[in-house]
Amino acid sequence: MTNPQPATRGAAFSFAAGVSLTNLLILVNVAVFLWELATGGYGTDHGWMYRGALAEGQGWRMVSAAFEHFGWIHIGMNMFALWQLGRLCEIMFGRVRYVVLYAIGIVGSGLAINYFAAPLSASVGASGAIFALFGAIVGAGLRLRSRGTQLVRSMLPVIVINLVFTFSVPGISIAAHVGGLLSGLAAGFLLYRMPRPQPPAPPAAVAYANLAHDPAPMTIEHPPIESSQSQSQSQSQQ
Repeated sequence: MTNPQPATRGAAFSFAAGVSLTNLLILVNVAVFLWELATGGYGTDHGWMYRGALAEGQGWRMVSAAFEHFGWIHIGMNMFALWQLGRLCEIMFGRVRYVVLYAIGIVGSGLAINYFAAPLSASVGASGAIFALFGAIVGAGLRLRSRGTQLVRSMLPVIVINLVFTFSVPGISIAAHVGGLLSGLAAGFLLYRMPRPQPPAPPAAVAYANLAHDPAPMTIEHPPIESSQSQSQSQSQQ
């Protein structure tokens, strides 16, 4: 009998490697929102974040609030932004660093709410972490210096529009958005891994690459047939 465990384990790893973390985060946010609707509605405190929560020992609210939303429009806009930015960050930073960035955005926006939000106000939503992704992309562009200039220029107008929206529309958590943006900017600058320059190929590798198109390349293991035949003929003539 054969042991199917290695094949099953390899298939599981391949499936996990192919799963988009951005889609997984969207799925978690949607699941939490449906849970809100089923347990009192999104107007019920399921773990909102507010100023002074840490002093009350309610630090867990930084995480819970990052996955809750106030209504269908709120979650729809946030998930659309996460889908756009998350896929880019997942490619730029890699899966592990992307998760770290998202977590830093949650903590950074939560700390900003705890210390700088308006009193008697509650905040929920993924927008703090999403603003962290905005900042992370700019941070990566700054890390790239001249090569990242175009990346920074393309993101700045989008960030400015979102900040104007943040400061002009009532009911939006300014502390969460600014805190997420600044924490993501710092984290993106520090976590982005510079692409390594490709070393020049050695002459031997270039020679073998050129011989790859030859149907009968001259190698030690496989000498050319014509050469061996001509050599045997010359030996017989001698």
